[in-house]
Amino acid sequence: MDSFQAKYGLDTLGDVGQANLSANIVSTLQAGCFFGALIASQIADRYGRRTALLAASVISVVGVIMQVAASGHLEAMYIGRLINGFGVGFASMVNPLYVSENAPRAIRGGLTGIYQLFITMGIMLAFWINYGSLLHITGTAQYMTPLAMQALPAILLFCGMFFCNESPRWLAKQDRWEDARATLSRVRALPSTHPYVENEFQDMVTQLEHERQLVAGSGIWDLMKEMWLIPGNRKRAMISIFLMVCQQMTGTNAINYYAPQIFENLGLTGKSTGLFATGVYGIVKMVGCAIFLVFFADSLGRRRSLLWTSIAQALTMLYIGLYIRIAPPVEGQPVIPAGYVALVCIFLFAACFQFGWGPVCWIYVSEIPTARLRGLNVAFAAATQWLFNFVVARAVPNMLATVGANGYGTYIIFSCFCFTMFFFVWFFIPETKGLSLEKMDELFGVTQLIDQKNADAERAMSVGGDKQEISETRVERT
Repeated sequence: MDSFQAKYGLDTLGDVGQANLSANIVSTLQAGCFFGALIASQIADRYGRRTALLAASVISVVGVIMQVAASGHLEAMYIGRLINGFGVGFASMVNPLYVSENAPRAIRGGLTGIYQLFITMGIMLAFWINYGSLLHITGTAQYMTPLAMQALPAILLFCGMFFCNESPRWLAKQDRWEDARATLSRVRALPSTHPYVENEFQDMVTQLEHERQLVAGSGIWDLMKEMWLIPGNRKRAMISIFLMVCQQMTGTNAINYYAPQIFENLGLTGKSTGLFATGVYGIVKMVGCAIFLVFFADSLGRRRSLLWTSIAQALTMLYIGLYIRIAPPVEGQPVIPAGYVALVCIFLFAACFQFGWGPVCWIYVSEIPTARLRGLNVAFAAATQWLFNFVVARAVPNMLATVGANGYGTYIIFSCFCFTMFFFVWFFIPETKGLSLEKMDELFGVTQLIDQKNADAERAMSVGGDKQEISETRVERT
């Protein structure tokens, strides 16, 4: 917006200088998200998922207030976005964790994926708030209104969590067994004596017993050792981290953050036109995510969703890059038919992302860890997501300005990443659709390790007993 550029001095810079300052302002929030997601694990494990979400709301509101009050001071804007990022990072780690621990396994994919649906709804609302502010508000209020609206979802989250229960699996980890059973009964809307509730409760008990047999310590370093030294847990942690790297390297947040510039890059002129097209892009993302969650999240499967969307996203990005390279838009000239196909590819990319790499990554990383490590595993995943989110947010303006004529190389790079993700999923991602959270250890081989340790212990005790019997017999003979 011109009012923002004038207030913060962007209008006095050249293209590269403006790209750098824009990238700094945008990416500061992602830097805060990275650290917030890492810290959230300890808060969520120690004080509970519900308390962590309440804290995330308060931190976010403080950051928003600083951004609105910055009034042209870049330092205050940076600090406000960093603090806001802490709150967003907190929520991004705890939210899917909290939902997956409450959800019945039959609809866990859909419920956990609602997290992604509301991300897309927030993006869509933000795009249209920007468009409306540009059309109907003047002066500094034009950009202050969208900044202030960031606080609304945080306030709604804070109020809403007072009506929500604590996670039954977190209660079980704290040995609050009666509270865990009562909460499980309440969220399943079934009596505590019902076989479904009883079976799920016993699965929780069995898994926690197995975990405590494996590692007795409960400190952060004990958990880190358990995560990285036990092969099954290490595999799950690495899968979670690489899934989040791949999610960001699809290029989705390049479009989310810089969509007006990208649409201008494809030949659309005028700030209002770019923001309008961005608003439509937001609608496509939200509708695509809703269709996936309602019809496909728990039927199509995690693995299949990731495989076919990798290829679809790669092809759309490849076409956009080739179009800009071969027939770049000419300023002042109408968009040619091939250009409209490129615009359609942007919307197709958004829809494909919502059928795979958007919601499925969050579903997968929140359901595969063992209960003891779920908080830490999701924290690593969320922190990785925000780290590479930061990388993309910081790099894309410069890439569009420098990587090939009109930045066509940017799209080719993201296309190559998408093609590579197909092979990563094909070789390393097992299907988890329909499995209970307590069955994930078996899928990744941790229960076999526990059973082997128990068998070795029993064998050692047996051998020790035999030696004692032989020794006693020799004494009697003597």
